[in-house]
Amino acid sequence: MTRLIVAAGGGGDAVAAAMLHAALYGGDQAVILTYAWDRLLIDPLPGPRRPDDFTGLQRLTPAVWAVPTEARPVAPAGSTLPRLAAELPHTLALLDPSGGAEGLTHQLEDLVSHIKPESIDLLDVGGDILARGDEPTLRSPLADALTLAACCQVNAPVRLLVAGPGMDGELKPEDMADVLGPVVHTFTASDVGAISSVLEWHPSEATALLAAAARGVRGTCEIRDAGLPVPLTDESPRVHEVDLDDAISRNELARAIMATAHLDEAEAHSREICGSSEIDYERNKALWLDDRQPAKLDPAAIWPQLEEFEHEARAHGVSHTTFRRITEALDLSGSQRDDLRRLLIDSRPEQYDAPLWRISDGA
Repeated sequence: MTRLIVAAGGGGDAVAAAMLHAALYGGDQAVILTYAWDRLLIDPLPGPRRPDDFTGLQRLTPAVWAVPTEARPVAPAGSTLPRLAAELPHTLALLDPSGGAEGLTHQLEDLVSHIKPESIDLLDVGGDILARGDEPTLRSPLADALTLAACCQVNAPVRLLVAGPGMDGELKPEDMADVLGPVVHTFTASDVGAISSVLEWHPSEATALLAAAARGVRGTCEIRDAGLPVPLTDESPRVHEVDLDDAISRNELARAIMATAHLDEAEAHSREICGSSEIDYERNKALWLDDRQPAKLDPAAIWPQLEEFEHEARAHGVSHTTFRRITEALDLSGSQRDDLRRLLIDSRPEQYDAPLWRISDGA
């Protein structure tokens, strides 16, 4: 028996898909269909990767490639998918949005026809798949809108699940309360075991917050380069079912891109409807990163910088943050994140609320 889970935004949604599968379905293997679309600290190239950007992929169907452990991104591209394939007991399959929503629909239909899944879940951590498009806090509408548009057109029943409403910092839980359906599961600490090793290195912030909330962490977590505050509440570890028709009725971008045959067409719609495209943001940030000289990871200099950062965070009522946020706040590069993480945890293990960093009380 095979389950198919579509990771709506790629990245951390694929990690959360493994946790969801273990919680809802147990030991059966799943196929997790996901983008190779990592943040710039992993992949310095803006936008999603195509099959041609990898070596060692395995053809799963005529239209879909699997990402095995031995696959490698072609430099200078980067990807977390091969390492995820090594650590998760599932088949990772590559979503390629270069052909727009029509191309994604074809890939989905081809995969469904081939594996004949027992069920199909479309999973989004945070809920920005429910965005209307005009929300001022919306940062990455395109990836989710593409998968939503494709799933609405595939000739098979698809269940939309939103885990951790608000965990990505783009929409507040109250902004989507009117469309969130019944709770199908509430993640607990025992559920996190399925992905605990991945959380030690994967840079996803939304899934890290989801896992922390499942482990009982409560407070306010600061994320991303903009320092967005995200509350961790009893609602945070819940998984809601959402009516697919309701989602597409809300998401103007998803409706507009249903007939797109190229990614640049979908991008143009995103600029028109949402005022931006996350790929444009990545392009601009990549240019900025190319021009800057990141600070060196000097352990002696880290502590006063960290204390200043924590002082400002406390003043804003922040109780936790992510290691990605600390890395960027201290003007370090993405390649230094793991070294910084080890330094902080080894030196102050009492502040590690896995997988988050707890802001000191200033005493």
